[in-house]
Amino acid sequence: MRRLRFLPLLWGLAALGGCALFVSRLTPPRLSIVNVRVRRADFWQQRLRVRVRVRNPNDLGLAVRSVSYVLDIDGQRIATGICAEGFTVPAHGTAEFDTQVTANVAGALLTVLVQGRRRPVHYRLTGRVELAHGWLRSLPFDERGTFTLQ
Repeated sequence: MRRLRFLPLLWGLAALGGCALFVSRLTPPRLSIVNVRVRRADFWQQRLRVRVRVRNPNDLGLAVRSVSYVLDIDGQRIATGICAEGFTVPAHGTAEFDTQVTANVAGALLTVLVQGRRRPVHYRLTGRVELAHGWLRSLPFDERGTFTLQ
């Protein structure tokens, strides 16, 4: 009787172990800024089009529902946003998307924009990729790199 008491617990553990076999371990995608185009800039507001490349290091394609991000340029928080248009990144492949960024950082960003036409600009892009389906629905990312303005 005493042994039967632990039987449901053992079944539960076996079921969880079996589910773990079906949940693939996804490596977070790698995001990088391809280019940044200044759409309009004045002292109070800057409008940028940022092209982002997503690299999928996994054996499975990623059906992306949305990407939420924070963009820091030269150590300064410039923008936060969401790309809510879904897309698919093939297994071991890449996909790109555009996002419109409006920054309200007077003066300092204008300096970065002017200098960015002459030298590479350092950025940090952090956030989460939200997946359309699967057991794992959200993958974090934290990427650094450089770009030049176009």
